[in-house]
Amino acid sequence: MFTDLIQLLSIQNPEEVDFKMLRCLYNITQKGALQERALVEHFLRPNVCSALKRQKATITNPQGLPYLPVPKLEDTLNKYLKSVEPHLDQAALLKTQELVKKFSAPGSVGEKLQKLLEEHASKKENWLSDWWLQCAYLEYRDPVVVWSSPGLVFPQRKFESEEDRLVFTSKVISAALAYKNLIDAKKIAVEYVGKMPLDMQQYNKIFGTCRIPGIERDQLSLHPDSTHIVLVLDNEYYKIPVYNKQKQTLSEDQILKQIKYCLNESKSRKTKSAPVGLLSTDNRDNWGRAYAELIDDPKNKSSIKEIQSSLFTLSLDKFLPTQENADDTITACHQLIHGGGSKYNSSNRWYDKTLQLIVGNTGINGLTYEHSPAEGGPIAVLTDYIINYVDTNRNDNSENVNDVQPPEYLPVYASSQVQQALETAATNIDKLAANLDMNYLHYTKYGKNFIKTQKMSPDSYVQMAIQYAFYRLHKVPAAHYESAQTRLYVHGRTETIRSCSSESVAFAKEMTEGRNEKEKVEKLKAAVNAHKKYVAAAIQGYGVDRHLLGLKLIAKNNNLPLPELYSDEGYKKSTHMRLSTSNVSSKYNAFMCYGPLVNDGYGCCYNLKNDDFWFGISSMKDNPDTNSERFRRVLEECLTHMYELLAKHGEPPKSKL
Repeated sequence: MFTDLIQLLSIQNPEEVDFKMLRCLYNITQKGALQERALVEHFLRPNVCSALKRQKATITNPQGLPYLPVPKLEDTLNKYLKSVEPHLDQAALLKTQELVKKFSAPGSVGEKLQKLLEEHASKKENWLSDWWLQCAYLEYRDPVVVWSSPGLVFPQRKFESEEDRLVFTSKVISAALAYKNLIDAKKIAVEYVGKMPLDMQQYNKIFGTCRIPGIERDQLSLHPDSTHIVLVLDNEYYKIPVYNKQKQTLSEDQILKQIKYCLNESKSRKTKSAPVGLLSTDNRDNWGRAYAELIDDPKNKSSIKEIQSSLFTLSLDKFLPTQENADDTITACHQLIHGGGSKYNSSNRWYDKTLQLIVGNTGINGLTYEHSPAEGGPIAVLTDYIINYVDTNRNDNSENVNDVQPPEYLPVYASSQVQQALETAATNIDKLAANLDMNYLHYTKYGKNFIKTQKMSPDSYVQMAIQYAFYRLHKVPAAHYESAQTRLYVHGRTETIRSCSSESVAFAKEMTEGRNEKEKVEKLKAAVNAHKKYVAAAIQGYGVDRHLLGLKLIAKNNNLPLPELYSDEGYKKSTHMRLSTSNVSSKYNAFMCYGPLVNDGYGCCYNLKNDDFWFGISSMKDNPDTNSERFRRVLEECLTHMYELLAKHGEPPKSKL
């Protein structure tokens, strides 16, 4: 351990700490001798060491995780300057450099904001988490559909009959409840990066959570002890109790009977509720105004409260036609992201619920989720659990329980004002759904295993393939967002990985314009290593974007003018993320998909498996520069081109002797 300590003490910047060093530092600060811990804390820069310094366990920090550090201003700005280089010509870069110099000079506004941010952080377990929830989600006014809430496509099923679909649905519900019971019993295994535990509190917010619409800002409502779910059927809502009074879970057969009860009630009832779920697809201010009118009726308020307090919703969808030049998987993407519009399944939702499971009548199944309380990682873990449960529990072995309460129909009626809001919402969602250009790529020539033989990070490698594909298509580099989780810290959410770098651009240019194959391999390795280094810094909280956001928000909170840095071309171009990407991996043939961040960009979420990859690809049809099918085809070609280069000039295969 002593030699590791000597190496650690030479570190000058947080970004220099790689994963191996991080594990060593963790061991020293948690388990090392008193002298070693004292040396580390005395000599190592505090903003490096704080990344691993555990805290006393409390109600709000049950794992005793460290607090999110505030990076040094100089470190963030140096990294920022490097990240804007690919997007600026020489004159614009010089201007940005001058602005950064002015922003960070002694006595400058940047120095003042940094001190204010550090003061703010000293009073918080996580200086960013509340701000992030508010500004990234609850104050965001565009629809959650397409722009915020992802869809997660499960493996396609084949239903032999309607009975088959309902049995499958009861198993999906039972699987989700079984996972909820594991969370409640604190039996979910803690996740780690190396030996470092991750914050697990997001798991407690998957079930029973709902976003409440408002004007200018929404709210979150949490009901973790709820005992019912809501079945959404033909644009109407049914409360289904799934626990009895003794908190015992209903068996699969009992859940199936509850579903059938709702179906029979729906068929026999002559009056229908208004399709108010459609309102949750609209702009948040539009929805907020309509919501206030809806709950002015006491009966509506009571029904909506039951929807909001449910553990989750499950939508039994009707048929969604396959679009021209599409297949069932592309149709599934549309169905799970937006439902197909007002004439199909967009009303058969409550898009404010965190967890919304969906079962179509053709075998399409999966979920959509409202993003504000949790990232994709915990949802992907739940996905794997549900798929495995359904596949391995073919027979219903669960036991019936006593004191089962029957389902309850939840009527919601529309006033003339709400009816007008429904017409507006229908127009808007139909336009948005028609404009979303969805596609996917299931790449089967190789997977993570081959990339590992080349001594490269699979995620960094695939990020470079995406950069390469964009450059081939558009002849310019794209500002490129990848989500990095910061759950090493209490209440950790995300940091931006700026995947576009000088190294990635050099690689893309060499691949499209160069002729020396060995040089292409070297450029690929350099780009992968640059990305890997940024990832290591980002998960420790030492990226660019969250720190700059914190400085911006602390200025706003103190009624200070927005610094010129934020209106500069460098900032605007480097934050106009034409590529929005995430690695949300599953053991199964499942993948996440979502809309692009900007109108002239692409969404590209992927599942990296050992021998194949899944990509969910999106763009907007009304933008003449982007096309999801074209991007899919070029990405496939780029992945193959990279493989062929490495097969010739990369690491030789290991001997089996």
